[in-house]
Amino acid sequence: MRLVFAGTPAAALPSLDAVLASRHEVVAVITRPEAPAGRGRALTASPVAARAAAAGVEVLAPPTPRDAAFLDRLRALGPDCCPVVAYGALVPPVALVVPRQGWVNLHFSLLPSWRGAAPVQRAVLAGDDVTGATTFRLEEGLDTGPVYGTVAEAVRPRDTAGDLLERLATSGATLLVATLDGIAVGELEPQPQAADGVSYAPKLSADEARVDWSTPALRVDRLVRACTPAPGAWTSLRAARVRLGPLVVPAGEPPLDLAPGEVAAGRSQVWVGTGSEPVRLGEVTPQGRRAMPAADWARGLRLVPGERFDRAG
Repeated sequence: MRLVFAGTPAAALPSLDAVLASRHEVVAVITRPEAPAGRGRALTASPVAARAAAAGVEVLAPPTPRDAAFLDRLRALGPDCCPVVAYGALVPPVALVVPRQGWVNLHFSLLPSWRGAAPVQRAVLAGDDVTGATTFRLEEGLDTGPVYGTVAEAVRPRDTAGDLLERLATSGATLLVATLDGIAVGELEPQPQAADGVSYAPKLSADEARVDWSTPALRVDRLVRACTPAPGAWTSLRAARVRLGPLVVPAGEPPLDLAPGEVAAGRSQVWVGTGSEPVRLGEVTPQGRRAMPAADWARGLRLVPGERFDRAG
């Protein structure tokens, strides 16, 4: 089939690579426009745009998929199908009808669970044991289209959202190509999603990523892992934000008796109280500085006994 691939972040690269290596012809790629990135905030092409350009594939980066010039070019390309992986913009009805086989979306959950923008983060935050990836035919509703196929993936106890997404991006790429192959030969028809088990995965906000130390250690741990690498879980001390990397939740008897948010620093470990047992900090990123081991951060700060993380900042 003639394909126009739509995607933007690094998580879409395994799928783009797999489709480029398949028996299908990728005639163009659609991605989001250049955006500020890095410490200098220079305008930078998306990972998908860079990979497509390196492969000699035409790159379309419209300000919106409703753009008239973009729609004219899409029609001129005449795709049979448009695979989509984390494109980052809603595809309007006027574009949905262009390819004769529609738009096939790879979504990183087992639909109808976790419809929306942050399915991997929400699965980690909820403590799901299993998640996966789904291919489905895109329609106007939010991830409501009929399903072509799924692949399951266990959520490991120490998975961050980044760890889990990396595995799903790889297994999902194989699923996407298998779906396109089945559509091409007429052997695959999408089936309606189940009516039960619907849940939603809105994007995690910065406020939601703020740690509430009065909640149990298990909840704090899940929040930090769900927010790693983005948007980044955080707390504050002395009115300055501190970004947190994954924690250590000890098994067995807690080593210290700390109030929620109370910080205790030893020579090589830093502990924080929660609504249950204390947790040990891993890497931290103080405001305006680079990431560092928590013990190094605490030594430089000269913590006062009984000092606590708070919710200010």
